[in-house]
Amino acid sequence: MNNSDASPKMRGLVVGGSGLIGGYLLHYFKTKTPEIDVRAPNSKKLSLRELDDIIDYFKRQKPDFVVNCAITAIRSDALLSYEVNYQGSINLARAALALNIPYIHISSAATLPPGENLSEDDHLPLEASLSNYAKSKLMTEMTLKHMHEKYGLKYTLIRMAIVYGAHDHKIQGINRLMFNIVDRAMPFMLTKKKGVLHSYSNASKVPYFIHHILKNREEFLGQHYHFVDPEPVELAKVILTIKSYMNLKTPREIYIPYQVAKTGNEFMNWVIKLFNRIGYKAHVPAEMIFLENFYKTQTLSCEKLKNSSFIDPNPQATIFTELPSLIKYYLARWEHLNLFSSFSSKNFSITHPELKKVDPAKELAEVFMHSPRKLLDSIHKDGIAPLDEIL
Repeated sequence: MNNSDASPKMRGLVVGGSGLIGGYLLHYFKTKTPEIDVRAPNSKKLSLRELDDIIDYFKRQKPDFVVNCAITAIRSDALLSYEVNYQGSINLARAALALNIPYIHISSAATLPPGENLSEDDHLPLEASLSNYAKSKLMTEMTLKHMHEKYGLKYTLIRMAIVYGAHDHKIQGINRLMFNIVDRAMPFMLTKKKGVLHSYSNASKVPYFIHHILKNREEFLGQHYHFVDPEPVELAKVILTIKSYMNLKTPREIYIPYQVAKTGNEFMNWVIKLFNRIGYKAHVPAEMIFLENFYKTQTLSCEKLKNSSFIDPNPQATIFTELPSLIKYYLARWEHLNLFSSFSSKNFSITHPELKKVDPAKELAEVFMHSPRKLLDSIHKDGIAPLDEIL
């Protein structure tokens, strides 16, 4: 077959490609979809804060679809949250509207109230008291729906809950919880003993859903979907499972009441402000703005997704089946970066068999630390010849 007769590749734009969801998307489209060519320009080439950047990029590249999974840090100020999370997202949608192409937007359960079995139609009231993050995400949801109704924007919105997955370079969400437990920064349980349930979202499955949306556009046009595991999970159970796998003594099963935790959080904020004034830079983890969520149930219904044509590529996967590999991945990463204040893998008798497996890279690191001459001689002997494979 002549190349000139081949169908041209579909060109996609992923905004936020350096994040957890974006990283999975880029890997998926690179390895599993030869018919789709996806670009993920960094913020220097395409800044959501600059309308001219968006206009110039779309004029030059003319993508066939857009996926927006970009967000600012949760603790960002009002202006940055507005410009990136809201205005930038809407300007991307306006560009997609001009080209009449699909726009897929990743949103958050931060737009939802506490409660059980929340549907896609549920959302918080838009009030000034909302956090900058929640406010900007909620405003985006409302404006995208309005653009669909008024101009026919071809969009699909995907709400995520507590997202889990490997290769996230930020310590946030479930990673923050894991980090604090392993680093012994959580001496007690910041939740209720029983009954506080949350929904979890598997980042590795999102690309399959987005690819399915692109192949079945009419079905998903103008729709919102909750992309979460079918069964919600007790927060206390997640904490105790991580603790058990690592054979840790903390956090102890002493459950701190919400008012006590809230007062403690306010006191720490006050202390940190005091230290910041005298030149010490510190801050309370951004997730603490959602402290109330640690004590209140929020579960998202996934019935709409179940009733769609999408088929879960790995229905057995849950936060508990993935925890061993996540702990192993992040422990290695955080140790490499010397982020722990108290943790050393030598001080623990790790219990889970997956975590006990010998890591060849770790053995190499040990040789590098303790026998550099041996390693140097080995490399000089076997590892400095020209790379003939290049030729």
